Amino acid sequence: MSQYNLQAPNSIQWFPGHMNKARNEIKEIMPDMDVVIEVIDARIPFSSENPMVTALRHNEHGFQKPVIKILNKADLADPDLTQAWIQDLEQQSQVKAIACDDNKANDVQKIIQLCKQLVPNKVGTGRQIKVLIMGIPNVGKSTLINTLAGRSIAKTGDEPAVTKSQQLIKIDNDIMLYDTPGMLWPKIENPHSGYRLAATGGIKDTAFDFDDVASYTAEYLIKAYPELLKERYKLDELPETDWEFFEAAGRSRGFLKKGGVVDIYRMAEILVNELRSGQIGRITLETPAMRDEEFKLVEALRAQAEEKRLARIEEKKLRKRRARKNRK
Repeated sequence: MSQYNLQAPNSIQWFPGHMNKARNEIKEIMPDMDVVIEVIDARIPFSSENPMVTALRHNEHGFQKPVIKILNKADLADPDLTQAWIQDLEQQSQVKAIACDDNKANDVQKIIQLCKQLVPNKVGTGRQIKVLIMGIPNVGKSTLINTLAGRSIAKTGDEPAVTKSQQLIKIDNDIMLYDTPGMLWPKIENPHSGYRLAATGGIKDTAFDFDDVASYTAEYLIKAYPELLKERYKLDELPETDWEFFEAAGRSRGFLKKGGVVDIYRMAEILVNELRSGQIGRITLETPAMRDEEFKLVEALRAQAEEKRLARIEEKKLRKRRARKNRK
């Protein structure tokens, strides 16, 4: 199995044309919005946050639109870490956070009431509160919209990027919801985020090396959730490396090829699919402390990229000087 490369942050990229169109549309309508709802994945709250949301919420005067962060799929995430993330997110200015599980009907009224609390001057006046809802592909935004509306409006599906165009949805007499296509950002600078997005299904499987993602996922789970792995794959002892884990788990599952060789790649695929479905257990792939460390990694990668850019400029200047000298 190939080793993933954390020095290659651009190895997982996916930005279809309709996403670029959606970004431009959101930029145009954002000044008219009262509240932003961003649906993020409770298993990867940092990696599933769209940095463009923060940028678009600010106007030229520095004012920020209030935002409600919905930690969706909370029933698949580690409950203790979900609470830690909610507390962390709410330390940010103009941010409220709510966990939302598969029984979304229980959370809908909380979301609606919070929207009204954030814009009390419009409630009951006949002036609608304009709410923009955003989220990366396959984060469950469309299902949440249907529950908010109390009827099937937004298309849903297991494949990322089902919603392709903007929709207006009346929630009640006070709230108009503006839906947008699931939108990634053009460049995933944090390599860890790229792998986590791929592992949880935020990026189409055809857009990355599945073996690398499975390897990354296994290494994290071995360290963070060893007991869940041992229980799920019926292992008395948990191996220390991803390769050894796939060997042991594959043998336990009976994934054997001719000659008794373990089908490593089948086991790797099973691990990722069972993570996505929650069959391994309630798992969160990142913590607030990990986010803070990875900010430093991204800054270092940016510095490296800038250093290379400046070196290319200097090399180009040098070639021009040599060419002029040779012509004389």
